[in-house]
Amino acid sequence: MANEKHKRHSAMIDPDDTVILLIDHQSGLFQTVKDLEPEELRGNVVALAKLARLLNLPVITTASAPDGPNGPLIPEISDILPDAVYVPRKGQINAWETPEFVKAVEGTNRKTLVMAATLSNVCLVFPAISAVADGYKVYALMDASGSWSAFSKDIVLARLTQAGVIPTDVIALVSELQQTWARPEAQQFAEIHASRMHNYKLLIESYGKAQQVAKVGNQDTDKPTTLGKLAGKIATEINAVEGSADLMIRASF
Repeated sequence: MANEKHKRHSAMIDPDDTVILLIDHQSGLFQTVKDLEPEELRGNVVALAKLARLLNLPVITTASAPDGPNGPLIPEISDILPDAVYVPRKGQINAWETPEFVKAVEGTNRKTLVMAATLSNVCLVFPAISAVADGYKVYALMDASGSWSAFSKDIVLARLTQAGVIPTDVIALVSELQQTWARPEAQQFAEIHASRMHNYKLLIESYGKAQQVAKVGNQDTDKPTTLGKLAGKIATEINAVEGSADLMIRASF
């Protein structure tokens, strides 16, 4: 659900008007991606699915010839989003040329589309520019979409932006929809951030340890260390600013 406590600027993505479209994230097609490591691409798609689940965003999926060499959708999508709407296609390369797919989007009554697809040069760009032409506001997740080369990724990025599609990435989207750390799901958002930014996970762990030391003191001497005192002071200041006594982390984006 949208955070009702903080007013969202009109330039930001409105989660109440957003639908997630996951296009052709199929095991066979993953083998053609060369600009991203397959596990990185897969992890970004999984993070996107977890974001959709956390915010209860509608999700529509589709696959291109899943019975052929393109293969089935990666299983994490249905595992995380068992209620996602799946729209089969009858050979159409451009998902937007499948009437059932467009009808599923229209059925959400939302006009902001967040799209990701295995191959940005085909699976992503075709429906993205088609949806823009039909009056939708479209965001393209470039790190949850791959390409067969970095050069090709640059080309499609230019085509997308020239057509009015807005490029972004998974962590930027997570942050934009999260909006604030002063919300009940702050810890779940932190876990999504940490899953894609491993150095951020280390930051969380070190901060958590500093907080622990500040609360219980040095176990060897039973006296707070200088670091512990400093961490305690920082934690107090952060809690005062955020207005949440149990907030685990605070980050600036």
